[in-house]
Amino acid sequence: MFAPYRRLFSAKGVVGFSSMGFLARLALSMSGVGTVVMIASLRDSYALAGAVTGASLATTLLTIPLLGRLVDRYGQARVAIPAAIWSAVMSAALLVCLELDAPTWTLFATNILSATAPNVGGMARARWAEIYDNDADSMHVANSFEQVLDEVCFILGPILAVALATSVSPEAGRLAALVLTLVGTVLFAVQRGTEPPVQPTDPSGQKAPLRNRGLQVMMVVFLFTGSIFGSLEMVTVAFTDSIGHKPVAGTVLALQAIGSAVAGMLFGMVTLRGTGVSRFLTGVTAMAVLMLPLNLAGGLWSLAPLMFIAGMATSPTMITGMGLVQELIPRSQINEGMTLAVTSLLGGISLGGMVAGWAVERFGADSGYVLPAAAAALAVLVAVTGSRWLRREVAANTPADDAPSAPERVAVGQEA
Repeated sequence: MFAPYRRLFSAKGVVGFSSMGFLARLALSMSGVGTVVMIASLRDSYALAGAVTGASLATTLLTIPLLGRLVDRYGQARVAIPAAIWSAVMSAALLVCLELDAPTWTLFATNILSATAPNVGGMARARWAEIYDNDADSMHVANSFEQVLDEVCFILGPILAVALATSVSPEAGRLAALVLTLVGTVLFAVQRGTEPPVQPTDPSGQKAPLRNRGLQVMMVVFLFTGSIFGSLEMVTVAFTDSIGHKPVAGTVLALQAIGSAVAGMLFGMVTLRGTGVSRFLTGVTAMAVLMLPLNLAGGLWSLAPLMFIAGMATSPTMITGMGLVQELIPRSQINEGMTLAVTSLLGGISLGGMVAGWAVERFGADSGYVLPAAAAALAVLVAVTGSRWLRREVAANTPADDAPSAPERVAVGQEA
Protein backbone atom coordinates (compact mmCIF):
# COMPACT_ATOMS: atom_id res chain seq x y z
CA MET A 1 0.00 0.00 0.00
CA PHE A 2 2.89 2.36 0.76
CA ALA A 3 4.78 1.49 -2.43
CA PRO A 4 4.40 5.04 -3.89
CA TYR A 5 6.17 6.49 -0.84
CA ARG A 6 8.91 3.85 -0.96
CA ARG A 7 9.57 4.70 -4.61
CA LEU A 8 9.56 8.41 -3.76
CA PHE A 9 12.39 8.00 -1.25
CA SER A 10 14.50 5.79 -3.51
CA ALA A 11 16.24 8.87 -4.96
CA LYS A 12 19.55 9.79 -3.37
CA GLY A 13 19.50 12.55 -0.77
CA VAL A 14 15.75 12.97 -0.32
CA VAL A 15 15.67 11.52 3.21
CA GLY A 16 18.25 14.06 4.34
CA PHE A 17 16.66 17.22 3.02
CA SER A 18 13.09 16.20 3.93
CA SER A 19 14.00 15.33 7.54
CA MET A 20 15.97 18.53 8.11
CA GLY A 21 13.23 20.54 6.42
CA PHE A 22 10.76 19.05 8.89
CA LEU A 23 12.74 20.49 11.81
CA ALA A 24 12.72 23.98 10.33
CA ARG A 25 8.99 23.83 9.60
CA LEU A 26 8.24 22.53 13.08
CA ALA A 27 9.95 25.67 14.37
CA LEU A 28 7.58 27.84 12.31
CA SER A 29 4.54 26.23 13.94
CA MET A 30 6.06 26.74 17.41
CA SER A 31 7.22 30.32 17.04
CA GLY A 32 3.91 32.22 17.15
CA VAL A 33 2.38 30.26 20.03
CA GLY A 34 5.68 30.27 21.90
CA THR A 35 5.91 34.06 21.58
CA VAL A 36 2.35 34.62 22.81
CA VAL A 37 2.78 32.40 25.88
CA MET A 38 6.21 33.87 26.66
CA ILE A 39 5.20 37.55 26.52
CA ALA A 40 1.84 36.95 28.21
CA SER A 41 3.63 35.18 31.08
CA LEU A 42 6.48 37.64 31.50
CA ARG A 43 4.61 40.90 30.80
CA ASP A 44 1.15 39.77 31.97
CA SER A 45 -0.59 41.04 28.83
CA TYR A 46 -2.25 38.99 26.13
CA ALA A 47 -2.94 42.20 24.22
CA LEU A 48 0.79 42.97 24.05
CA ALA A 49 1.59 39.36 23.17
CA GLY A 50 -0.92 39.41 20.32
CA ALA A 51 0.31 42.77 19.02
CA VAL A 52 3.98 41.73 19.00
CA THR A 53 3.16 38.43 17.28
CA GLY A 54 0.85 40.14 14.77
CA ALA A 55 3.52 42.70 13.86
CA SER A 56 5.96 39.90 13.11
CA LEU A 57 3.37 38.07 10.99
CA ALA A 58 2.67 41.22 8.99
CA THR A 59 6.39 41.58 8.35
CA THR A 60 6.58 37.96 7.24
CA LEU A 61 4.06 38.71 4.49
CA LEU A 62 6.70 41.03 3.01
CA THR A 63 9.90 39.12 3.74
CA ILE A 64 8.83 35.65 2.55
CA PRO A 65 8.16 36.64 -1.10
CA LEU A 66 11.38 38.69 -1.17
CA LEU A 67 13.40 35.74 0.13
CA GLY A 68 11.73 33.49 -2.45
CA ARG A 69 12.82 35.82 -5.25
CA LEU A 70 16.38 35.91 -3.90
CA VAL A 71 16.45 32.10 -3.69
CA ASP A 72 15.43 31.85 -7.35
CA ARG A 73 18.15 34.31 -8.29
CA TYR A 74 21.07 33.15 -6.11
CA GLY A 75 20.23 29.62 -4.93
CA GLN A 76 18.85 28.12 -1.72
CA ALA A 77 22.03 27.83 0.35
CA ARG A 78 23.33 31.33 -0.39
CA VAL A 79 20.08 32.92 0.81
CA ALA A 80 18.59 30.53 3.38
CA ILE A 81 21.64 30.20 5.65
CA PRO A 82 22.25 33.96 6.20
CA ALA A 83 18.50 34.52 6.58
CA ALA A 84 18.21 31.79 9.23
CA ILE A 85 21.25 33.08 11.13
CA TRP A 86 19.83 36.62 11.16
CA SER A 87 16.44 35.30 12.34
CA ALA A 88 18.09 33.35 15.16
CA VAL A 89 20.16 36.35 16.29
CA MET A 90 17.11 38.62 16.40
CA SER A 91 15.08 35.96 18.22
CA ALA A 92 17.85 35.71 20.80
CA ALA A 93 17.76 39.50 21.12
CA LEU A 94 14.02 39.29 21.86
CA LEU A 95 14.70 36.84 24.69
CA VAL A 96 17.41 39.10 26.09
CA CYS A 97 15.09 42.12 25.99
CA LEU A 98 12.47 40.23 27.95
CA GLU A 99 15.05 39.00 30.46
CA LEU A 100 16.35 42.54 31.01
CA ASP A 101 12.83 44.01 31.20
CA ALA A 102 13.65 46.31 28.26
CA PRO A 103 11.11 48.85 26.94
CA THR A 104 8.11 47.50 25.06
CA TRP A 105 9.24 48.92 21.72
CA THR A 106 12.29 46.64 21.79
CA LEU A 107 10.01 43.61 21.76
CA PHE A 108 8.33 44.84 18.59
CA ALA A 109 11.64 45.74 16.97
CA THR A 110 13.43 42.45 17.67
CA ASN A 111 10.47 40.25 16.79
CA ILE A 112 9.87 42.12 13.52
CA LEU A 113 13.56 41.84 12.61
CA SER A 114 13.45 38.09 13.34
CA ALA A 115 10.88 37.55 10.55
CA THR A 116 13.46 36.34 8.03
CA ALA A 117 13.14 32.58 8.51
CA PRO A 118 12.97 31.25 4.94
CA ASN A 119 10.10 29.21 3.54
CA VAL A 120 11.74 25.78 3.84
CA GLY A 121 8.54 24.05 2.77
CA GLY A 122 8.63 25.85 -0.57
CA MET A 123 12.32 25.07 -1.03
CA ALA A 124 11.67 21.38 -0.27
CA ARG A 125 8.93 21.29 -2.90
CA ALA A 126 11.33 22.92 -5.37
CA ARG A 127 13.82 20.11 -4.72
CA TRP A 128 11.17 17.48 -5.36
CA ALA A 129 10.23 19.26 -8.58
CA GLU A 130 13.85 19.21 -9.72
CA ILE A 131 14.29 15.52 -8.91
CA TYR A 132 10.99 14.32 -10.42
CA ASP A 133 10.43 16.89 -13.17
CA ASN A 134 7.84 15.73 -15.76
CA ASP A 135 6.95 12.73 -13.56
CA ALA A 136 3.42 13.68 -12.56
CA ASP A 137 2.79 10.58 -10.42
CA SER A 138 5.93 11.05 -8.32
CA MET A 139 5.26 14.77 -7.90
CA HIS A 140 1.74 13.96 -6.72
CA VAL A 141 3.16 11.66 -4.03
CA ALA A 142 5.83 14.25 -3.12
CA ASN A 143 3.27 17.05 -2.74
CA SER A 144 1.10 14.71 -0.66
CA PHE A 145 4.02 13.89 1.62
CA GLU A 146 4.91 17.56 2.04
CA GLN A 147 1.34 18.47 2.95
CA VAL A 148 1.23 15.69 5.53
CA LEU A 149 4.45 17.07 7.03
CA ASP A 150 2.82 20.50 7.24
CA GLU A 151 -0.17 19.05 9.06
CA VAL A 152 2.02 17.08 11.48
CA CYS A 153 4.04 20.22 12.23
CA PHE A 154 0.93 22.22 13.04
CA ILE A 155 -0.33 19.42 15.28
CA LEU A 156 2.90 18.94 17.22
CA GLY A 157 4.34 22.48 17.14
CA PRO A 158 1.82 24.32 19.36
CA ILE A 159 1.66 21.38 21.78
CA LEU A 160 5.45 21.32 22.17
CA ALA A 161 5.71 25.11 22.48
CA VAL A 162 3.07 25.33 25.20
CA ALA A 163 4.46 22.30 27.04
CA LEU A 164 7.97 23.76 27.12
CA ALA A 165 6.73 27.22 28.14
CA THR A 166 4.61 25.89 31.00
CA SER A 167 6.82 23.08 32.30
CA VAL A 168 10.36 24.45 31.74
CA SER A 169 10.25 28.24 31.50
CA PRO A 170 8.19 30.88 29.64
CA GLU A 171 11.06 31.40 27.18
CA ALA A 172 11.62 27.70 26.46
CA GLY A 173 9.08 27.41 23.64
CA ARG A 174 10.47 30.34 21.66
CA LEU A 175 14.05 29.26 22.43
CA ALA A 176 13.34 25.80 21.02
CA ALA A 177 11.87 27.39 17.88
CA LEU A 178 15.03 29.50 17.54
CA VAL A 179 17.30 26.44 17.71
CA LEU A 180 15.16 24.38 15.32
CA THR A 181 15.01 27.22 12.79
CA LEU A 182 18.77 27.62 12.77
CA VAL A 183 19.75 23.95 12.86
CA GLY A 184 17.01 22.71 10.54
CA THR A 185 17.50 25.40 7.89
CA VAL A 186 21.30 25.20 7.86
CA LEU A 187 21.36 21.39 7.69
CA PHE A 188 18.72 21.51 4.96
CA ALA A 189 20.60 24.09 2.90
CA VAL A 190 24.05 22.50 3.10
CA GLN A 191 22.78 19.40 1.28
CA ARG A 192 23.88 20.70 -2.09
CA GLY A 193 23.38 17.42 -3.97
CA THR A 194 19.61 17.94 -4.14
CA GLU A 195 19.64 21.74 -4.37
CA PRO A 196 18.03 22.93 -7.61
CA PRO A 197 20.44 24.87 -9.82
CA VAL A 198 19.68 28.51 -10.46
CA GLN A 199 17.63 28.62 -13.64
CA PRO A 200 18.47 31.21 -16.30
CA THR A 201 15.75 33.75 -16.92
CA ASP A 202 14.16 34.22 -20.31
CA PRO A 203 16.35 36.73 -22.20
CA SER A 204 13.30 38.04 -24.04
CA GLY A 205 11.85 39.17 -20.72
CA GLN A 206 9.90 37.01 -18.28
CA LYS A 207 6.89 38.48 -16.54
CA ALA A 208 6.97 38.64 -12.77
CA PRO A 209 4.97 35.92 -10.96
CA LEU A 210 2.58 38.53 -9.60
CA ARG A 211 1.58 39.36 -13.18
CA ASN A 212 0.68 35.73 -13.87
CA ARG A 213 -3.13 35.69 -14.10
CA GLY A 214 -3.31 32.07 -13.01
CA LEU A 215 -1.19 32.72 -9.92
CA GLN A 216 -3.34 35.76 -9.12
CA VAL A 217 -6.39 33.50 -9.09
CA MET A 218 -4.61 30.99 -6.86
CA MET A 219 -3.53 33.72 -4.43
CA VAL A 220 -7.11 34.91 -3.98
CA VAL A 221 -8.32 31.33 -3.52
CA PHE A 222 -5.57 30.73 -0.96
CA LEU A 223 -6.51 33.97 0.79
CA PHE A 224 -10.01 32.62 1.38
CA THR A 225 -8.61 29.17 2.18
CA GLY A 226 -6.42 30.74 4.87
CA SER A 227 -9.50 32.59 6.13
CA ILE A 228 -11.15 29.19 6.65
CA PHE A 229 -8.28 28.11 8.91
CA GLY A 230 -8.05 31.42 10.80
CA SER A 231 -11.78 31.67 11.45
CA LEU A 232 -12.05 27.97 12.32
CA GLU A 233 -9.41 28.35 15.03
CA MET A 234 -10.97 31.45 16.57
CA VAL A 235 -14.54 30.14 16.44
CA THR A 236 -13.57 26.77 17.91
CA VAL A 237 -11.85 28.41 20.88
CA ALA A 238 -14.91 30.61 21.46
CA PHE A 239 -17.39 27.76 20.99
CA THR A 240 -15.63 25.37 23.37
CA ASP A 241 -15.41 28.21 25.90
CA SER A 242 -19.13 28.89 25.57
CA ILE A 243 -19.99 25.27 26.42
CA GLY A 244 -17.51 25.11 29.31
CA HIS A 245 -14.73 23.10 27.62
CA LYS A 246 -12.15 25.73 26.67
CA PRO A 247 -9.13 23.63 27.85
CA VAL A 248 -9.81 21.07 25.10
CA ALA A 249 -9.98 23.63 22.26
CA GLY A 250 -6.48 22.66 21.11
CA THR A 251 -7.40 18.98 21.04
CA VAL A 252 -10.53 19.67 19.01
CA LEU A 253 -8.53 21.72 16.52
CA ALA A 254 -5.95 18.94 16.34
CA LEU A 255 -8.71 16.58 15.17
CA GLN A 256 -9.18 18.74 12.08
CA ALA A 257 -5.45 18.58 11.36
CA ILE A 258 -5.39 14.82 11.99
CA GLY A 259 -8.24 14.32 9.54
CA SER A 260 -6.32 16.38 7.00
CA ALA A 261 -3.10 14.43 7.56
CA VAL A 262 -4.82 11.05 7.19
CA ALA A 263 -6.55 12.19 4.00
CA GLY A 264 -3.28 13.56 2.64
CA MET A 265 -1.43 10.30 3.22
CA LEU A 266 -4.18 8.30 1.53
CA PHE A 267 -4.48 10.80 -1.31
CA GLY A 268 -0.82 10.26 -2.15
CA MET A 269 -1.60 6.61 -2.93
CA VAL A 270 -4.36 7.50 -5.41
CA THR A 271 -3.62 7.48 -9.13
CA LEU A 272 -4.15 10.93 -10.60
CA ARG A 273 -7.11 11.52 -12.91
CA GLY A 274 -7.97 14.60 -14.93
CA THR A 275 -6.07 17.87 -15.14
CA GLY A 276 -4.53 19.80 -12.29
CA VAL A 277 -7.19 22.50 -12.63
CA SER A 278 -10.10 20.05 -12.48
CA ARG A 279 -8.62 18.28 -9.46
CA PHE A 280 -8.17 21.58 -7.65
CA LEU A 281 -11.75 22.66 -8.37
CA THR A 282 -12.97 19.32 -7.02
CA GLY A 283 -10.89 19.71 -3.87
CA VAL A 284 -12.03 23.26 -3.13
CA THR A 285 -15.66 22.25 -3.64
CA ALA A 286 -15.29 19.23 -1.34
CA MET A 287 -13.69 21.41 1.33
CA ALA A 288 -16.65 23.82 1.17
CA VAL A 289 -19.14 20.95 1.46
CA LEU A 290 -17.39 19.40 4.48
CA MET A 291 -17.36 22.72 6.34
CA LEU A 292 -21.17 22.92 6.33
CA PRO A 293 -21.89 20.15 8.92
CA LEU A 294 -19.93 22.09 11.55
CA ASN A 295 -22.98 24.36 11.87
CA LEU A 296 -24.91 21.36 13.25
CA ALA A 297 -22.56 20.97 16.25
CA GLY A 298 -24.50 21.26 19.47
CA GLY A 299 -21.82 20.24 21.94
CA LEU A 300 -18.35 18.84 22.37
CA TRP A 301 -19.18 15.25 21.41
CA SER A 302 -20.85 16.28 18.17
CA LEU A 303 -18.19 18.87 17.35
CA ALA A 304 -15.22 16.49 17.65
CA PRO A 305 -16.14 14.05 14.83
CA LEU A 306 -17.38 16.91 12.64
CA MET A 307 -13.98 18.62 12.98
CA PHE A 308 -12.22 15.41 11.90
CA ILE A 309 -14.53 15.13 8.88
CA ALA A 310 -14.09 18.81 8.04
CA GLY A 311 -10.34 18.27 7.72
CA MET A 312 -10.63 15.39 5.26
CA ALA A 313 -10.66 17.62 2.17
CA THR A 314 -8.00 20.07 3.35
CA SER A 315 -4.84 18.17 2.44
CA PRO A 316 -6.09 16.97 -0.97
CA THR A 317 -7.03 20.56 -1.81
CA MET A 318 -3.68 21.95 -0.68
CA ILE A 319 -1.78 19.15 -2.44
CA THR A 320 -3.47 19.82 -5.77
CA GLY A 321 -3.23 23.57 -5.18
CA MET A 322 0.52 23.55 -4.60
CA GLY A 323 0.94 21.22 -7.55
CA LEU A 324 -1.04 23.63 -9.69
CA VAL A 325 1.16 26.54 -8.62
CA GLN A 326 4.16 24.54 -9.85
CA GLU A 327 2.40 24.07 -13.19
CA LEU A 328 1.68 27.79 -13.47
CA ILE A 329 5.17 29.13 -12.72
CA PRO A 330 8.38 28.67 -14.77
CA ARG A 331 11.11 26.72 -12.99
CA SER A 332 13.26 29.87 -12.72
CA GLN A 333 10.56 31.48 -10.52
CA ILE A 334 9.28 28.48 -8.57
CA ASN A 335 10.46 29.60 -5.11
CA GLU A 336 8.94 33.06 -5.50
CA GLY A 337 5.70 31.56 -6.78
CA MET A 338 5.46 29.11 -3.91
CA THR A 339 6.19 31.76 -1.31
CA LEU A 340 3.52 34.05 -2.78
CA ALA A 341 1.02 31.22 -2.35
CA VAL A 342 2.13 30.70 1.26
CA THR A 343 1.93 34.46 1.87
CA SER A 344 -1.69 34.47 0.70
CA LEU A 345 -2.48 31.63 3.10
CA LEU A 346 -0.85 33.46 6.02
CA GLY A 347 -2.70 36.66 5.15
CA GLY A 348 -5.96 34.73 5.01
CA ILE A 349 -5.32 33.13 8.39
CA SER A 350 -4.80 36.58 9.91
CA LEU A 351 -7.88 38.01 8.14
CA GLY A 352 -10.07 35.06 9.12
CA GLY A 353 -9.03 35.31 12.76
CA MET A 354 -9.78 39.03 12.91
CA VAL A 355 -13.20 38.73 11.25
CA ALA A 356 -14.13 35.74 13.40
CA GLY A 357 -13.09 37.55 16.57
CA TRP A 358 -15.33 40.48 15.68
CA ALA A 359 -18.24 38.23 14.68
CA VAL A 360 -18.07 36.10 17.82
CA GLU A 361 -18.05 39.20 20.02
CA ARG A 362 -21.04 40.64 18.16
CA PHE A 363 -23.20 37.60 17.38
CA GLY A 364 -21.95 34.89 19.75
CA ALA A 365 -20.11 31.63 19.19
CA ASP A 366 -23.16 29.51 18.37
CA SER A 367 -23.36 30.84 14.80
CA GLY A 368 -19.61 31.23 14.34
CA TYR A 369 -19.12 28.22 12.05
CA VAL A 370 -20.97 30.10 9.33
CA LEU A 371 -17.72 32.00 8.75
CA PRO A 372 -15.42 29.12 7.65
CA ALA A 373 -18.27 27.80 5.49
CA ALA A 374 -18.70 31.24 3.89
CA ALA A 375 -14.94 31.58 3.29
CA ALA A 376 -14.91 28.15 1.65
CA ALA A 377 -17.82 29.14 -0.60
CA LEU A 378 -15.94 32.28 -1.69
CA ALA A 379 -12.87 30.15 -2.45
CA VAL A 380 -15.03 27.95 -4.71
CA LEU A 381 -16.52 30.99 -6.43
CA VAL A 382 -13.10 32.49 -7.20
CA ALA A 383 -11.66 29.15 -8.35
CA VAL A 384 -14.54 28.44 -10.72
CA THR A 385 -14.61 32.00 -12.06
CA GLY A 386 -10.85 32.04 -12.63
CA SER A 387 -10.55 28.50 -14.01
CA ARG A 388 -10.14 29.72 -17.59
CA TRP A 389 -7.12 31.78 -16.54
CA LEU A 390 -5.70 28.79 -14.71
CA ARG A 391 -6.03 26.57 -17.79
CA ARG A 392 -4.58 29.25 -20.06
CA GLU A 393 -1.50 29.84 -17.90
CA VAL A 394 -0.89 26.10 -17.41
CA ALA A 395 -1.00 25.61 -21.18
CA ALA A 396 1.39 28.54 -21.70
CA ASN A 397 3.87 27.13 -19.18
CA THR A 398 3.72 23.52 -20.41
CA PRO A 399 7.19 22.46 -21.67
CA ALA A 400 7.75 21.14 -25.16
CA ASP A 401 7.14 17.44 -25.71
CA ASP A 402 10.78 16.84 -26.56
CA ALA A 403 12.08 18.21 -23.24
CA PRO A 404 14.13 15.60 -21.33
CA SER A 405 12.30 14.00 -18.45
CA ALA A 406 13.60 13.76 -14.90
CA PRO A 407 14.50 10.06 -15.16
CA GLU A 408 16.49 10.82 -18.34
CA ARG A 409 18.36 13.66 -16.60
CA VAL A 410 19.05 11.50 -13.55
CA ALA A 411 20.41 8.71 -15.77
CA VAL A 412 22.68 11.14 -17.59
CA GLY A 413 23.94 12.51 -14.27
CA GLN A 414 24.67 9.02 -12.95
CA GLU A 415 26.61 8.15 -16.11
CA ALA A 416 28.64 11.34 -15.78
